Amino acid sequence: MADPADADAAFETLGSEPRLRVLRALVDDDGRPTRRSFSELFEATAVDTTAGFAYHLRQLTDRYVRKVDEAYELTDAGRRVARAVAAGTYTESVDSDPVALDDDCPFCGDAALAATVADNVTTVACDACGRAVLELPFPPSGHDTHGDDLPRAFDVHHRHRIAEFSAGVCPECGGAVEAETEAAGDPGPAVATFTCAACGARLRCPVTLTTLSHPAVVAFYHDHACDVRDRPLWNVGDEWRERVVSEDPWCVRVATRLDGEELALFVARDATVVEHRRADVRDRAEGADAEGTDETGVEGSDASAVEDDAGSASA
Repeated sequence: MADPADADAAFETLGSEPRLRVLRALVDDDGRPTRRSFSELFEATAVDTTAGFAYHLRQLTDRYVRKVDEAYELTDAGRRVARAVAAGTYTESVDSDPVALDDDCPFCGDAALAATVADNVTTVACDACGRAVLELPFPPSGHDTHGDDLPRAFDVHHRHRIAEFSAGVCPECGGAVEAETEAAGDPGPAVATFTCAACGARLRCPVTLTTLSHPAVVAFYHDHACDVRDRPLWNVGDEWRERVVSEDPWCVRVATRLDGEELALFVARDATVVEHRRADVRDRAEGADAEGTDETGVEGSDASAVEDDAGSASA
């Protein structure tokens, strides 16, 4: 765990416009880190004298900036701060009116889904049944740069976040992730909770969503001439089912069916897939699982179980 005193010193160093201008000047117009001379950096700031500028540069040196020959460049910490400033991570708050989505509501089936943004958090909800499907944060720079492609970008962003958390690596800081699955009520999907042991970043989502990037799932959809990424997180398709099949040891069975074939994945308490099976189910009664018991649908991405650490949805 980082020492708060060290963090206080690090952020105090940044509390000056000339110093932030130095960091921005060490990134070129294409967003790539670059080297600048003392005089070039001095001209990029509003400091009156070279002596005053030299003082500011000394405060940045070693932690955010390093000298290489007769020029200066960003350290890793400096690059991270410069990117955050450029992206508006700590300075911008995006709000937007509802935007209609092309996908059907996973709860009522109506084509009435819309995405609304409030303080950088995107909520996908159904105007017909009034239910929220998911509520997750998206960086300000994403809203500024993707335009009409924003829904796809939002979907891709969070698929990668879920995949990284599922692989045990925090997408925020690279720290080790602890995972646990649990029942989220009846009816409703089982839920996986991921928590970073280093920075505390947290994500909750239906167990089904944690399996979408698994090689067995990708291969299964490919073999049926489908792409598992074609449907967004807010409605992954009604072919998916999940249910808790054992409590000791804990196991969630997640299954999907295409063209008369079923792929079943068995997910342990720590959200890892411990086994997967493919079977022909064309002669099986509609809606029955491998043991002949009716399963409960996952209902897409149920907002009652989808929560990122910057969102406000609750289990």
